[in-house]
Amino acid sequence: MKHLIIIRGLPGAGKTTLANLLAENNKYPVFSIDDYFTNSETGAYHFDFSKNHLAYKACEQSVEQAMQNHAIKIFVHIVFSYKWEMEPYFALAQKYNYTVHVIMVENYHGNKNTHQISNEQMQKMAEKFKVKLM
Repeated sequence: MKHLIIIRGLPGAGKTTLANLLAENNKYPVFSIDDYFTNSETGAYHFDFSKNHLAYKACEQSVEQAMQNHAIKIFVHIVFSYKWEMEPYFALAQKYNYTVHVIMVENYHGNKNTHQISNEQMQKMAEKFKVKLM
């Protein structure tokens, strides 16, 4: 059985840390829109909102490539405030016969986000979240 694990939560909640932990030292692929904005050689991160749509598309394409390569587990960690933001991944999972798991990460450890997002913006993001319990 193949699994797509979507990890969602506010910036600083620990999505990246959890994804990397669950991926067992890179045994399984891990993707995020942050990959698009991170220099692969230096590790420097530079966000450009005007290219955000490209980052989302690149992440979807990376996930699809991993599915085409028959990865047993695939991890995607993005804020995913809204269900519709996850829909492309649900469609890919159905197309390639992956079981989807959605994990919501909460910030009980008190970390701050590493992307310099203001508290006001974080509050706006938090208000958008919808959680499906049933």
